[in-house]
Amino acid sequence: MRRFSWFNATTLAAGFAFLYIPILLLVIYSFNASRSVAVWAGWSTKWYGEMLKDQQLLDAAWVTFRIGILSATVATILGTLAAIVLVRYGRFRGSTLFSGMVYAPLVMPEIITGLSLLLLFVALNFDRGFWTILLAHISFTMCFAAVVVQSRLVTFDQSLEEAALDLGCSPFKTFMVITLPIILPAVISAWMLAFTLSIDDLVISSFTTGPGATTLPMRIYSDVRLGVSPKINAVSTVVIAVVTLAVICASIVTKFSEERQERERRMAAATP
Repeated sequence: MRRFSWFNATTLAAGFAFLYIPILLLVIYSFNASRSVAVWAGWSTKWYGEMLKDQQLLDAAWVTFRIGILSATVATILGTLAAIVLVRYGRFRGSTLFSGMVYAPLVMPEIITGLSLLLLFVALNFDRGFWTILLAHISFTMCFAAVVVQSRLVTFDQSLEEAALDLGCSPFKTFMVITLPIILPAVISAWMLAFTLSIDDLVISSFTTGPGATTLPMRIYSDVRLGVSPKINAVSTVVIAVVTLAVICASIVTKFSEERQERERRMAAATP
């Protein structure tokens, strides 16, 4: 076992500092009283008040979170089904094509994905707006959800499902009662990843957006081109707080789920 050296500690600290000090500065300067983000003029919460008065910004945030929740939910369901097919059914006719289509968005540049979806919607004469962004986000987040759930299904003990089926459970009930509770931490992780990717996306949303469907990253990017305002720092701080709270809630749910599964395994082992 390798000893934890000062070099390793310094490298780790430098890496964390590089990642999190800019975020910390962003949060601190969201409370800056000065209009300039480069000049500190004391503590103030006025920019949060300015943020709440900006109706266009609030509308963009509402659109972003609605798209994020809906796309993450649909992408997680489809990704879970795709992972089950890839793990449980092995080789079948068209399996290579199916797996390639599932994993393609992982390696496809966002600008190519956005342009191809734009051409598709134009060819179908589909009015671009909320629903086109939603479909676009589902298409590129589903593969990430599939990868996360698939990694859990690979190590899943299928004898538990076989025992439930032998005792008379239907396949659907077996999945809901046995399989889903066991893979629930992976499903929650997949949902969180899909949600984070959705609310963070700028490139694909820019290609597939339309009137009345401006997302928060698009709004922030538009404002930043005219100059960075502490109001943008306030918006970013709120988004960080929301995502952090969601991650904490997901971690708590995952922990309780794992503890419950461990208790059930111990009870099953103790039962003669």
